[in-house]
Amino acid sequence: QVQLVESGGGLVQAGGSLRLSCAASGSTFSINSMDWYRQAPGKQRELVAFISSGGSTRYANSVKGRFTISRDNAKNTGYLQMNSLKPEDTAVYYCHAEVRILAHAYSYWGQGTQVTVSS
Repeated sequence: QVQLVESGGGLVQAGGSLRLSCAASGSTFSINSMDWYRQAPGKQRELVAFISSGGSTRYANSVKGRFTISRDNAKNTGYLQMNSLKPEDTAVYYCHAEVRILAHAYSYWGQGTQVTVSS
C-alpha cells in the first residue's frame, strides 16, 4: 500500500505563485509516472501535467509556460510549480501516481489540495 500526500495549496492573488508537493510513502515501491489533475466546481477532472519515469513531461495547453512538473526520485516526491496564476486555475488539485510494487503496477491518488486564485 502506498499513500500520496499533497501539500502547498492555498489562496493567492492572480499573478502569484504556488508550489504543490506530493509525497509518496509506504512499503517497497517505485514510482513510474506521476501527474497532477485538477477539478473545478461543476467541471470534470482534467489532466494538468505529467512526468514519466525518465523525466519526460507533458502539459495541458492552458498551463503551458506557466506550470512546471518535476520529481525527486530519492525523496519519492513530485512537485508542481505554478506561476502567473489566473482565477481560472482555481480548483482542487490531485496528485496521481502509477506505482510499481514487485511485479505489479498500481494507481494511487492523493486526497487533493485546494488552490484558490483571487482576481
